[in-house]
Amino acid sequence: MGASRKLQGEIDRVLKKVQEGVDVFDSIWNKVYDTDNVNQKEKFEADFKKEIKKLQRYRDQIKTWIQSSEIKDKKVSASYEQSLVDARKLIEKEMERFKICEKETKTKAFSKEGLGQQPKTDPKEKAKSETRDWLNNVVSELESQIDSFEAELEGLSVKKETV
Repeated sequence: MGASRKLQGEIDRVLKKVQEGVDVFDSIWNKVYDTDNVNQKEKFEADFKKEIKKLQRYRDQIKTWIQSSEIKDKKVSASYEQSLVDARKLIEKEMERFKICEKETKTKAFSKEGLGQQPKTDPKEKAKSETRDWLNNVVSELESQIDSFEAELEGLSVKKETV
């Protein structure tokens, strides 16, 4: 019974560390994509890699626990098994995000892949462009409403003159 309780405590500790690691991973992810400074970006990418390595170690431990007979026994509740599976899936999702980021940063600008990509736009420029497009749509919609109201006014004034 003591071993089971010890295992549960260890699982709780690792699950907490996984959640903290995912939170750190998210903050580094935002920093990588928010910075324009190349040196800072490289530093954040190194931190990113270090954090994903930690998460991968936790994932390996979780996979070992999931496959162990102690978890499959009913000594450790089924909720722990589900929590472990969820944590493993969360880590694997973050690993996929890391792979995407790493591919983007490692692609050389003038390689075949780099030339085939869409040009990267600054997030601020993208927001400006989206806002500009929205404003243009609203202005054209308002202009068409003005035209229809003017036509309606002319129609009413013609009716008034004939009456």
